[in-house]
Parts: sequence; structure tokens; C-alpha cells
Amino acid sequence: MTTSTEALNTTDNSTTVLATTDNLTAATKLANVKEVLAYLAQSYPLCFSVKGDARPLKIGIFQDLSVKLADDSLLSKTQLRQALRVYTSSWRYLQAIQVGVARVDLDGVAGEPIDQQQAEHALTTLTDSKQKAAEVRKARMAEQKAKAKPAADKPAYKKKPNKSANSSSNSTTLSSKVEVKPGNQTVGAATEPALQAVAKVHLKVGASVLVKLGQSPMTATVMEVGKDDVTVQLASGMVVKTRQDSLYQA
Repeated sequence: MTTSTEALNTTDNSTTVLATTDNLTAATKLANVKEVLAYLAQSYPLCFSVKGDARPLKIGIFQDLSVKLADDSLLSKTQLRQALRVYTSSWRYLQAIQVGVARVDLDGVAGEPIDQQQAEHALTTLTDSKQKAAEVRKARMAEQKAKAKPAADKPAYKKKPNKSANSSSNSTTLSSKVEVKPGNQTVGAATEPALQAVAKVHLKVGASVLVKLGQSPMTATVMEVGKDDVTVQLASGMVVKTRQDSLYQA
């Protein structure tokens, strides 16, 4: 499997899988990417892992898994493809792509070693991913800081002039009022188009949406739709998990 240009991590350098196969229900399908990865790690522990050091995967691992899991009712090929994309985009996996390190198959058997080009591509992807994650964190911190700005930083209250002063400046005040169009809109005032929330019926894998990270919305593609959360891929290649109410029509 070639190294992906996506990155799931935004706060640390590992993919944390919260759900394990010990708490999987008897549902016909696994619920999300985390459960799929936990299932793969349990089924093929010499190939996949959910923590610690990752091992580079054999090129063509998706085809091998498709054959092995052809009769498995717990997951579909679409879920499998998404899970592999997230796994190979994680920081700990990209860090494992080093020159000379052997790729492994489902049984952990060493195969083709990583070459210089693959290692350089993984390093570039990892560096870009960490930079994007830092930018997202910086934007969020700036937004939180702006919301939590203390009252002491607010401009001092201006004292109203006395009545006599008001009377003497009435003509000036009236003449300096801003002209208002019908409908109470100030002439020359710029209005930004309002973002429209995406209806749940349109939240499908592959759909194009806008996701607001910081001040400006970014174009993204839906990768996975959960109960309350949605995993999207930004135009930069970074994969982000966010709430459904943070998505808008593109």
C-alpha cells in the first residue's frame, strides 16, 4: 500500500482507538472506522496495531483483506477502504515509513523494503500534516481567546454630553446621520452570504461541504458519517472529525 497524503491526527502523534472488539455488539456492521481498526488489529495482530509502533503494510493489502473478509458480515469494502486510508494517514504510521524497513503481510511476514522515494514522501506528508494541525490549533486558540477577552479590555464608557450641548449640536447631528435604505439597511454596508446548514439527508460519503475551522469555512469532502459526528477530508488532504452542525452547504 502506498503512503496516503491524508492526516487524521490534529492534537497528538498517534491514532487512539477508543472502541475495541471486546465491546462490539452483535450488529451486522461495525459502527465506525475506530471499530474497524480495532477489529483488524484483533484479527491480524502481526500486521495491524491500535497503539505503539506501526508496521508498514504490504502493497496490495486491501486486495488481500477483501479476499479474507469476503464473507464477513461485520464490515463492507467501503468501510475497509476508509479504515485503511485513516490508518496509513496517521502520524505513527507515517513515522514508521523508513528506508530499509520491510513491509508486512497479514501474517506479519516481511516483504518488500521501503525505498528512498517512499520514505521521503512519508516524511513530506508527515511534516505537512503537523503544520496543518498546528494552524488549526492556533486558529481555535485565537477564537477562544477572543471569546474570553476580559471586560477590562472593553473601551471605556463615554459620558453623554449635557442637554444644552445636545441642543446646540442637533443640526450637526441630524445632518451627519447615515442615509438608510428602505428595509433598515445602511447604505454601503457589506453583507456576507449566510451559511446554510447541510441537511442530514445530504450528508453522504463523497459529498462536498463547507466546514468552519476558525474564522473562515473550508471546502471538504465527507468520508464517514456517524451518529453525531462526521469525518471529512479538507482540500489540503487533512482528515478532520467534527460535529454535523459544523457543516454547511458548499
